[in-house]
Amino acid sequence: MIDTYHKLIAAALLLQTAGSVSLYAESTDSLFYRMDEIEVTASRIKTALPDAVRITNVMTADEIATYPVKSVNDILKYAAGVDVRQRGPMGAQTDVGVRGGNFEQVAILLDGINICDPQTGHNSFDFPVDMSDIDHIEVLEGPAGRAYGSSSLMGAINIVTKTAARTLASAHAEGGSYGYAAGGVSASAVNKGWNNMLSVGYGRSDGYSRNNNGGLNADFEYKKSFYKGSYSSDNLRIDWHAGMSIKDWGSNTFYSAKYDDQFEHTAKTYTALQAETKVGIVNIHPSIWWNHNQDRFELIRGSETPVPFNYHRSDVTGAALNSWFDWCLGRTAIGAEFRNEDIVSSNLGEPLNRLHGRYKYGLNRSNLSFHLEHNILLKRFTLSAGFIAIKNTWNEMPFTIYPGIDASYRIDDHWKLYASYNSSLRMPSFTELYYSVGGHKADKYLKPEELRAVEGGVKYSSQWLTMQAAIFHHHARNMIDWVMDTREADPIWQSVNHTKVNTFGQEISFTGQLAIGNWQLAYCHLHQQKQKAAYLQSQYSLEYLRHKVTTQLTLSLGSILSPLTTHLSPLTLTLDYRWQERMGTYTTVNGEVKDYHPYSIINARLAWTKDTYSVYVEGNNLTGHHYVDYGNVPQSGCWVTGGLKLIL
Repeated sequence: MIDTYHKLIAAALLLQTAGSVSLYAESTDSLFYRMDEIEVTASRIKTALPDAVRITNVMTADEIATYPVKSVNDILKYAAGVDVRQRGPMGAQTDVGVRGGNFEQVAILLDGINICDPQTGHNSFDFPVDMSDIDHIEVLEGPAGRAYGSSSLMGAINIVTKTAARTLASAHAEGGSYGYAAGGVSASAVNKGWNNMLSVGYGRSDGYSRNNNGGLNADFEYKKSFYKGSYSSDNLRIDWHAGMSIKDWGSNTFYSAKYDDQFEHTAKTYTALQAETKVGIVNIHPSIWWNHNQDRFELIRGSETPVPFNYHRSDVTGAALNSWFDWCLGRTAIGAEFRNEDIVSSNLGEPLNRLHGRYKYGLNRSNLSFHLEHNILLKRFTLSAGFIAIKNTWNEMPFTIYPGIDASYRIDDHWKLYASYNSSLRMPSFTELYYSVGGHKADKYLKPEELRAVEGGVKYSSQWLTMQAAIFHHHARNMIDWVMDTREADPIWQSVNHTKVNTFGQEISFTGQLAIGNWQLAYCHLHQQKQKAAYLQSQYSLEYLRHKVTTQLTLSLGSILSPLTTHLSPLTLTLDYRWQERMGTYTTVNGEVKDYHPYSIINARLAWTKDTYSVYVEGNNLTGHHYVDYGNVPQSGCWVTGGLKLIL
């Protein structure tokens, strides 16, 4: 514990020292104006970020451009309350949880459309978008059932893509360690009310490890494409998108320490159509979508002789209608959503009456929900209260209501207090219900997870500093996890409902501006109480980040060399540091039970950026630290890449 606080103090002193290099200059305040322009969807009504009742962590395109990252998964490591558990490199496969929850308990959205994979949350982060397509990322921590429905037990992550401002084209290429190579092109066309944007990308790597026979087992290859279009007139806006992500990666020892040559292939297609219009005093926002997912898992790469491959195909279709209107008592939102989830599989679900090729099993379930929310917006006080009523056909559950209320009070132009109570649920994934092969035994009678949470906090914002702090308590029941009874001679993983899990946490973050750049510091602490027998080992919910510290410093190097300059230099350096401590244990292939050890990572990015091009070099894990996010899946050492981007 003493070590923990020493690290916190050292990180704070580092940023304080950096902050004393120069005083604030007015020319660097663009970040704050950009934040004011962003509308977030922390409730059923879009709200300007400064006016949002709940605190939402927003990462803008300008910020993302300075990060030494290659994927959305890596970007989320900068959010203190987000647990990014990496298996493969460069976003090959990553599980993302929020505030002690696991990867199944977070709603993942693309432009506000839910793209969660009902088969398994392991593959929910297969995004079709290139990093340069992203306008901003919204991270809402805590249950968000009122806003995002039944997937958002612990929170929600919304990837918002850009709407092109002008007609242009761009291309980028990069390469680096372990045979890494990637590139992509994009183009946009803008004509009056019409807007179209298309991007295509490719990447590959040999990976940083080998199996016992000397073959590749951490290699990957991805292909992605994304098209977004829109049309807008005086009283109508229509948006549509279509994207595809195809990935192949060596799965190393991802799912079993006994096999070091696993492999996986996924192909995902995303389509959606949304509109916004106004009829009288009522604002109407309808949307429809279809997501198609295919997955092939090979326990022994390239060979079905000892163990057959697992094949899965799922389709998610949905339609939603949200509306809101202003009247004398405030602003009211009302709407409904229908979502159908269908899977055919070689091993998940109930036996099919008619076989579909290799697919022998299947399952279909539908989710229907209605929501009602009312907002009171006064000069200093804001209140948002409502509920969502949900019914799912899978377990014949009746309509169940999950309420929530958020309130904030603006003390003055700088300080804001807020408090909230929210509740939500999550339906089990198809894997949790039916995966009973390869040392696993699932329970198809699992109950839905449910969560109630209270939170309070404060936010301070000025021209040069933003600070926000929160304290929260989660009370969860029927939490789902895969556990192993280590008393058994030949133990297997079983999906079970944990009766209760209580989480108490605190989170604080600072963002500041300097004349030569900006800095960030964030810390999250969690403590969980669970009904756990000492002989049980967990894969997910009994493992959580007890402490997480993130710091970042972005400097304009030309401004340091010439302090009297009136503009920022095109040469920038970004340094970031992350330290985290995880609770829980894992069992090695030899049967030895090990604790997770704390680790720290240092990354850096040096870039020369002009209006029409950018040249950069990045280094991840510069100290070559050896660590694991999941037991028996070692992560890479130092990884260096460099690249070039052109804007035509």
